[in-house]
Amino acid sequence: MKFMIAGLGSIGRRHLRNLIALGEEDILLYRSGKGTLPNDELTKYVTETELDAALAHKPNAVIVSNPTALHLDVAIPAAEAGCHLLLEKPISHNLDRVDELLAAVKRGGGKVLVGYQFRFHPGLQAVKRWLMEGRIGKLISVHAHWGEYLPDWHPREDYRHSYAARRDLGGGVVLTLCHPFDYLRWLLGEVESVLGMVGNLGDLGLEVDDTAEVVLKFESGALGSVHLDYYQRPATHNLEIIGTQGTLHWDNQDGASRMYQPGTQEWDVISPPEGFKRNDLFLAEMRHFIEVLTGDVDPVCGLVDGIRALQIVVVATSSTLTNA
Repeated sequence: MKFMIAGLGSIGRRHLRNLIALGEEDILLYRSGKGTLPNDELTKYVTETELDAALAHKPNAVIVSNPTALHLDVAIPAAEAGCHLLLEKPISHNLDRVDELLAAVKRGGGKVLVGYQFRFHPGLQAVKRWLMEGRIGKLISVHAHWGEYLPDWHPREDYRHSYAARRDLGGGVVLTLCHPFDYLRWLLGEVESVLGMVGNLGDLGLEVDDTAEVVLKFESGALGSVHLDYYQRPATHNLEIIGTQGTLHWDNQDGASRMYQPGTQEWDVISPPEGFKRNDLFLAEMRHFIEVLTGDVDPVCGLVDGIRALQIVVVATSSTLTNA
């Protein structure tokens, strides 16, 4: 298998290290050279700065990890060339060229895995099992909360230059922290309607939205809300699901999922395996991508899933006025 990584920022380098950890050695890099990270770990790999030249190496798979607004500039030609794609989330910053991507994937025949790595979290997988078993009865409501101080993400870099902070690169809190819109669909089913309120409310000097409250109604009738911000300290990312026969909690801090049922009046707790680390999510995602490439395995989060999540993002950021 020949892999091409397009974009060598922090996530692209994580994917590179994980490919190596999984025994992959035939790796090509496509990069603009505009990044600010050191190049020491990249010098041993063939590197191209033009997409046509990179695709001329005929990679089997392309990992699209450049800034959000540039995803489809790589994904569409790579799909046309018949490459399988690991396409980082969100798949783009708007819906303008999604039909073009769908058509390219159909013509090229490759498979697409969208990089929503929280689907591989053992705590959320436990929540999924409990819900499939009907353990908390009829679903009533759900709340996801994610706040994280942007300057702490990559302390050695100026956060104002990161894609998360720049409108031209597809930044903003709703696009950048869009994971809940995927895992809530995965857990609770399709979303029927969306209402968003977003704003630039803080003092980080950003040109994008830094805070959002999004209300969801699911086809099942359940109601939901998602809070996102670039400010909260300590970082907080958790989930609560309320049903007629119990409540589920998941907390990203310890990774554990908890279920309360009135009959027992106790919390059942499932914790991640001992030694579990954040990178384990990305390793599991990459291992799955390799299985998609080498076997008869469908992506657990395919292109349609990526489009659905992006549709929610687009509606959430356009359904109300914003001062961003």
